[in-house]
Amino acid sequence: MSRVWNFSAGPAVLPEEVLREAAAEMLDWHGSGMSVMEMSHRGKEFTSIIEQAEADLRELLAIPEHFKVLFMQGGAIAQNALVPLNLLGGKTTADYVVNGSWSAKSYREAQRYCTPHLAAGALAGPFRGVPPAPTFQLSADPAYLFICSNETIDGVEYAEIPDLDALGRPGVPLVADVSSHILSRRLDWRRYGLVFGGAQKNIGSAGLTLVVVRDDLLDRASPLCPSAFEYKTVAANRSMYNTPPTYAIYIAGLVFQWLKRQGGVAAIESINIAKARLLYAYLDGSGFYGNCVEPEYRSRMNVPFFLKNELLNELFLAETRAAGLVQLKGHKSVGGMRASLYNAMPIEGVVALVDFMKEFARRHG
Repeated sequence: MSRVWNFSAGPAVLPEEVLREAAAEMLDWHGSGMSVMEMSHRGKEFTSIIEQAEADLRELLAIPEHFKVLFMQGGAIAQNALVPLNLLGGKTTADYVVNGSWSAKSYREAQRYCTPHLAAGALAGPFRGVPPAPTFQLSADPAYLFICSNETIDGVEYAEIPDLDALGRPGVPLVADVSSHILSRRLDWRRYGLVFGGAQKNIGSAGLTLVVVRDDLLDRASPLCPSAFEYKTVAANRSMYNTPPTYAIYIAGLVFQWLKRQGGVAAIESINIAKARLLYAYLDGSGFYGNCVEPEYRSRMNVPFFLKNELLNELFLAETRAAGLVQLKGHKSVGGMRASLYNAMPIEGVVALVDFMKEFARRHG
């Protein structure tokens, strides 16, 4: 069976080169006689894998030395709890900007550990854009400001990350859930205190969560934070305090090397821009389909769209599956359709989708 064009929001498409390399090394990694899944996480073989993965990630994202890279478990949802447990530092308030389903979930989880303050946005949708940074209303002494910089469900992305220095709050760390667009665009580390993301969208396979945290934030953890999830402990043990998700780290390392071969983040960003423009341009001009997100806040990674005649939804999904275009059904909370255009989705897949959509509209418009 030939491979399909997989537009899943996550777990998502991986580069075919990576899958073939992993398959070739499944039984014997570099002459070790073992699969990576069978290795001791403290052995020299796996140590070389995780060290190379961190080095490649640091190179790709130009991560400064005063940030620690942590390979953790639990997914981005777990970080909604671990961020306040690690960063409150005795404070009782943290600020949240809510511009989509995931940041709303983050806000509600924070209520278990502190009194979150809604600095901008709303807890209920529909979500069509991002509140401009100058409109943020920060509390008097927040432990941090939290954003989700790309909302996978709603298709909303920050065109520019808030600059807390420019807002007159230079001492407030910015925390960002970057799960669904990490490695798709460059990051200005001067604006961040911590970023985190689940791997299963743009990094690799499910099971790994990436956390990049500034050194000066490592001494704020609550005594109630489990030691296996305390950033300072994980950093001090080079992500080896407990057994890390070894195979997921290996896959992520292969993806990092693949991305370097593509020319790095700057090169893939230009491709991502081209892919998104192609699909949005067709949606805007079709008259048959639509997208409700304000153009300046449209996500490059996750493109929700709808058929103006919703009676055709099930037929559209059946025909796309038959044509080898899969995982296009929108999230159950918002309905419609969604195409995720992560790094590993080549532009040929987007061309195939647009060509199909044109033909479907011709037949049913």
